[in-house]
Amino acid sequence: MQPYRMLRICNAVIIYRRIYMKKVIVLVMFMVGLLVPALACEIEFEVSEKSQKEVYNVGDEIIVTVQVSFTHRVCSEGIDLTKFDADGVKVAQATKWREIKPGVWERKLKLEVIGNHSGDLSLTATRTCDKEGGFGSLEFKGVALD
Repeated sequence: MQPYRMLRICNAVIIYRRIYMKKVIVLVMFMVGLLVPALACEIEFEVSEKSQKEVYNVGDEIIVTVQVSFTHRVCSEGIDLTKFDADGVKVAQATKWREIKPGVWERKLKLEVIGNHSGDLSLTATRTCDKEGGFGSLEFKGVALD
């Protein structure tokens, strides 16, 4: 085989690898780009130390801090549109939302245990918007009602 022909083949292989790698990189960036819009508002719950128990009885009070982080920085829906659904507990009191840092909101809730037949108590928070919204859930164990 002639040397110039071998050189042309090597150059073709190198060019092919570069094009292939660029395609792989573009594909990976595209896949990551698809995942980014799927990120929703992050909703986290934290039960205060004084309120923590293994099993809650009817009438017990639970202090919960709710934190909502806007992953999209600015959300088209206001923080007040966050909806809470409770099973076996009810929201007795709640503070107003306050922004603790840009894009991160916090609120404290005082929950009262009212119980249910299963003994599985829960509090869920839901945000609905054009950027996927958000969802968070907190579960407790309670005494089952007869």
